[in-house]
Amino acid sequence: MGGCPIAGVIWQHLHYIIGLQRLGHEVYYVEDTSRFPYNPATFDISSDESYATQTLATLAKEHGFEGKWAYCARYQEPLTITGMERSELLELYRTCDAALNICGSHDLNEDLSLIPHLLYIESDPGVEQMKIDQKNESTISFLLKHDHLFTFGEHVGTPTFKVPAHDIQWLPTRQPIVTDLWCKSPSALAPAEDALYTSICNWSTSGKKDILWQGSNYLWSKSLEFLKFVEAPKKCGEIFELATDIKESNEQDLFSKNNWRLILPHDLSADWKSYHHYISSSKGEFTCAKDQYVRLQTGWFSDRSACYLAAGRPVITQETGFTSLYGNGEGLIGFSTIEEIIEATHRIQAHYKRHSQAALDIAREYFEAEKVLGLLLERAGV
Repeated sequence: MGGCPIAGVIWQHLHYIIGLQRLGHEVYYVEDTSRFPYNPATFDISSDESYATQTLATLAKEHGFEGKWAYCARYQEPLTITGMERSELLELYRTCDAALNICGSHDLNEDLSLIPHLLYIESDPGVEQMKIDQKNESTISFLLKHDHLFTFGEHVGTPTFKVPAHDIQWLPTRQPIVTDLWCKSPSALAPAEDALYTSICNWSTSGKKDILWQGSNYLWSKSLEFLKFVEAPKKCGEIFELATDIKESNEQDLFSKNNWRLILPHDLSADWKSYHHYISSSKGEFTCAKDQYVRLQTGWFSDRSACYLAAGRPVITQETGFTSLYGNGEGLIGFSTIEEIIEATHRIQAHYKRHSQAALDIAREYFEAEKVLGLLLERAGV
C-alpha cells in the first residue's frame, strides 16, 4: 500500500487488516522492502518514500491501525524505518503469532526470518507452480521458507489443475472483502438509470510474468482476452466502459466501433475513494481474465470483481473454473463464449434487482473477510 499505492492494491490489503481486526486480532501493517516505491500522482519510481509513508499514515488513521504500521526502506543506506523504531519492529517480528506475506510481495531477509509463523498468500496462481515443475531453485527455496502456502487458485493441487504440485501443499483461499464497506443498506443497491457495465485494468502486462511451459507460452495479460470478446457490447446492445490505457490507435478504434467507452484509469488508481465510487456507481462489471488463469483453469477470481459483488453489482466474467465453486447463476455469471455474454446481459436486464441482491449475497457468503480469514488461520493452525 506504500510501495505500490494504487487503489486496487490498497483495498486488497485493507480487507485483510480490517477483517483480522474484526476477528479480534491485534493487527500491524509492515512493508519491509528493497524496492523503490511508485508515486501514482507523478508516475515516478524513486527512492523518495514520502508519498508511501504519507499514504500509510492516512490509511492507518482512517482504519484503526495508527501506531501499528511501519515502512522499512532497505534501499536506503543506511536503511530507514518510518512508523516505528527498528527495535520495535524486530520485537514485533519475534513475538507475533503470524505474518501474512500478501501476494508474496516481500522478499525475505534476515530480519523477517525472526517471524515464527510466516504465511504466503498467492494472488496470481500459475507462474510459481510452473516454476516448481521446471525445478526453479530460487522459487522453491523462497516458497519453502514459509510455513504454509495459500493460493487464490482454488484448483491448484487438484486434478482440474494440470501443473503437478510435486509434494508441495497449496491451501485454497480467496480474497477477503469487508462487505459493509461497499454496501451500507439495500436501498444503496439501485444504480443510476444511465449506469454502465465497467471494469478497471492494466491493458498489457505481458512480459512481466509470462512463462513458457511445456512448449506453450502462458501470458500474464488480459489484453488478448478482451480482444477475443471485443464485439460483446455491440452484440448485447449495451455500452461497456473500460478504465485502461490502450496506446495503439487501431485498438482504440476497434473498441470504439464496438460500443466501448474508454477512459484513463490514472485518477481512479491514485485515489482509493474514487475507485470505490466508480465501482459502486456502475451497473455491474464485465471483465476478462488473464490468459494463464483461463487456460490453466485455476479457479482464480478477481478481488476487484468481489468488490463489485459486495457493492451489489452483478459481475459477468471470464470462466477460470470458479463456477465449480460458486456463482454462474444470479448475480455472478461466468462465460467462455460471446453468446454466453449476450445471454448474461439479457438475464440481468430482465431481473436487475434480483441479480443485484444475489451479487451481494454471494459476496457475503463466499468472500466475507471474517469467514475467509478465520478459515485461513484455522487451516494454518494459527
